[in-house]
Amino acid sequence: MASSIIRTTNLCSLPSIPALSSSSSSPFSSIHLRSHHHGAVSLCTAEKFRVSCSISDSSPLPSHSHRRRPDYIPNRISDPNYVRIFDTTLRDGEQSPGATLTSKEKLDIARQLAKLGVDIIEAGFPAASKDDFEAVKTIAETVGNTVDENGYVPVICGLSRCNKKDIETAWEAVKYAKRPRIHTFIATSDIHLKYKLKKSKDEVIEIARNMVAFARSLGCEDVEFSPEDAGRSEREYLYEILGEVIKAGATTLNIPDTVGITLPSEFGQLIADIKANTPGIQNVIISTHCQNDLGLSTANTLSGAHSGARQVEVTINGIGERAGNASLEEVVMAIKCRGDHVLGGLFTGIDTRHIVMTSKMVEEYTGMQTQPHKAIVGANAFAHESGIHQDGMLKHKGTYEIMSPEEIGLERSNEAGIVLGKLSGRHALKDRLNELGYVLDDGQLSNLFWRFKAVAEQKKRVTDADLIALVSDEVFQPEAVWKLLDMQITCGTLGLSTSTVKLADSDGKEHVACSVGTGPVDAAYKAVDLIVKEPATLLEYSMNAVTEGIDAIATTRVLIRGDNNYSSTNAVTGESVERTFSGTGAGMDIVVSSVKAYVGALNKMLGFKEHSSTLRKIPSEANKVPA
Repeated sequence: MASSIIRTTNLCSLPSIPALSSSSSSPFSSIHLRSHHHGAVSLCTAEKFRVSCSISDSSPLPSHSHRRRPDYIPNRISDPNYVRIFDTTLRDGEQSPGATLTSKEKLDIARQLAKLGVDIIEAGFPAASKDDFEAVKTIAETVGNTVDENGYVPVICGLSRCNKKDIETAWEAVKYAKRPRIHTFIATSDIHLKYKLKKSKDEVIEIARNMVAFARSLGCEDVEFSPEDAGRSEREYLYEILGEVIKAGATTLNIPDTVGITLPSEFGQLIADIKANTPGIQNVIISTHCQNDLGLSTANTLSGAHSGARQVEVTINGIGERAGNASLEEVVMAIKCRGDHVLGGLFTGIDTRHIVMTSKMVEEYTGMQTQPHKAIVGANAFAHESGIHQDGMLKHKGTYEIMSPEEIGLERSNEAGIVLGKLSGRHALKDRLNELGYVLDDGQLSNLFWRFKAVAEQKKRVTDADLIALVSDEVFQPEAVWKLLDMQITCGTLGLSTSTVKLADSDGKEHVACSVGTGPVDAAYKAVDLIVKEPATLLEYSMNAVTEGIDAIATTRVLIRGDNNYSSTNAVTGESVERTFSGTGAGMDIVVSSVKAYVGALNKMLGFKEHSSTLRKIPSEANKVPA
């Protein structure tokens, strides 16, 4: 029998950064008691977790409730301590290998980002494909026009290279938003000028100046310019090109550490130097965009903000090309915890209670699993194992706890002592899901409730991990082109495995196919292929049990690539990139879970194909967009 223990994770420890403080390295951790098996939560105390984000009792969590989000002016922020959050999950994040998102998924994430309160949503790279163009346009028309009771509505931004075709396409996509923005970029480092652009410094300045002016001439009053690879660019040249684009009408200057090569002290100094030496810099907002190649993206971003940047570009879960980007949840919580103490009073407009739900949505839609020890949102982020930590926590939570799970939308206390089982009702399920950070609408809750009851009939106790798996399987799924109805498998050592699969198409018509294979999953996948008739190659297959025990729910993840060409344009390199599609499934039968994941990936691929085909048939202003 597994004994109850406390597990620990250091949540948000920054290296010592000269530009920040010698005391900026501190353990971020909170606790809950777990039994030794995965996922099952037992309560250590009935008392709610204390909201605390302090180094000691004398330095409590700064409350920013009295600070309102300043009115949006593209090139100016009325409160000098306010930091704009620019989320690029839908653009840079989607460039992660295997992180392809459908238009519906992009819209869902954009809506969730608006709930989170991000200031700017970079919705995509409209010139990459017609599908990307339509996704950005839809987000601009919907999320970009949804104003809350406080007057908040996110800026909707489209990325473009420094050429007229890209900029026109970006404007056609974002112009429907109340606050549209064009973000255009060109490389400025010597290595990029010589080997990629094959242009002189003067030529690049001319292009940048003309294209920013062209973006403004279209009617866009909010134009962001990025000198790609600024971290390796010659300083005097940076000052010159940035000064020229300011004169041409740029409102935000984004300084990217494109290859993640700078250290925090270097990047902070870069921002300080640009602020001190660029003509006209007082008329624009300085922004940061830090890649994570050396694991320093969050630290660099904070150093940049401390040195004067008032916009930070981040992604949910830190996803992005190569090693990823600065993580929104890490940057935001670091500012929330240390903004008053170390960063000179910096604050953001983020409603941190929506962090968990946003993180889970991005994780499930992209298929990019978050590592257990990921700061803020990892599975181990609010757990303790060390006996010394246990002792301190039981005596006084302030000994090790500097932020609480409730702050990010995750509650680990259950004062009512409710254990979910087959007799639990809809209200108890809804309450527990809310505690786990999942706020579902009535339709989603109804569908999930019946899945929950089916599992509860087979398990005495349904754990949090079971619920999370069911939410992923029921809520975070692509639009159904095909739906699994029934299946039957025969397998063993006496012959080939055989499978019979019944699927329903989008019109509800049922299709049945049988196949044999080297194993039950192979046979089932071949039967699905006979029905769907869309050739695909299985690139990755993985399965995990979400709890211990023979009755555990299995979660399966697959990654496929269509044998027909599914591609889009990479924003940075301009090259055509083959799309891959992920799918997840959950169930107490491992073969059923596997088939659900495969059908989910096929649905995502077919949805991408169908949307692209539809766009080709519609004569509209979208026909300006390159294929």
